[in-house]
Amino acid sequence: MKCLSKKNTITAAFILILGIVFYLSEKSGMFANPTAEGLKEYIASCGVFGPIVYMTMFSVIPAGSVIAIAGGMAFGMFFGTLYTIIGAMIGATVAFYISRLLGRGAVEKLVKGKMQKFEDGIEKGGFLLILILRLIPIIPFNVISFGAGLTSIKYIDYIFSTMIGIIPGVLVFTNLGDKALNVRSPEFIIAVGILSLMVIVSILLKKRFSIEDLQAKVLHKQVSVDEVNRYQ
Repeated sequence: MKCLSKKNTITAAFILILGIVFYLSEKSGMFANPTAEGLKEYIASCGVFGPIVYMTMFSVIPAGSVIAIAGGMAFGMFFGTLYTIIGAMIGATVAFYISRLLGRGAVEKLVKGKMQKFEDGIEKGGFLLILILRLIPIIPFNVISFGAGLTSIKYIDYIFSTMIGIIPGVLVFTNLGDKALNVRSPEFIIAVGILSLMVIVSILLKKRFSIEDLQAKVLHKQVSVDEVNRYQ
């Protein structure tokens, strides 16, 4: 009973904090002009608190390509990438622990039953499967985060695979934002070309692989590794 009460208290506190963050974000006008340029201007208006505001923004709406472009415009390639990765990892962590606190019933309502397709795969080949799913966005970012929270995967494996998996996409979008300040430059044209290539590759991979295919490949590889270890 005490454990249940403690869990409910932590869950309530978690939800309250999230509610406050959403409320303050809305009241501050953070998303009044949800374009890359508008978000960049809002971040700039926050002065020295700009990086904190940006990371909070990205944690509220993780994997937001427009926000990542704004980050590149506001902070440049290096710091834009750094702040975006930190923000995304905060968002991924929050979703992961909300899932563990609230449990299956509540989380399935949040993601509308989209988790079962890959939940079993995470149980047996979690690190590799999450890494691939972060690289190939077959399933929405938060659905992966919530689904992982319902499994036995260790947090360190989950967050490390998430961090590695999001780096290529983050680099592409922040680079585009960084170069967008001079749209006639060769660097901007190259950045657009890289983004276009990434989109095309992503579409082709989505058509080539289903979540069931990825699970099968990951689980097959995991079984092979287990068999090798067994005979060593």
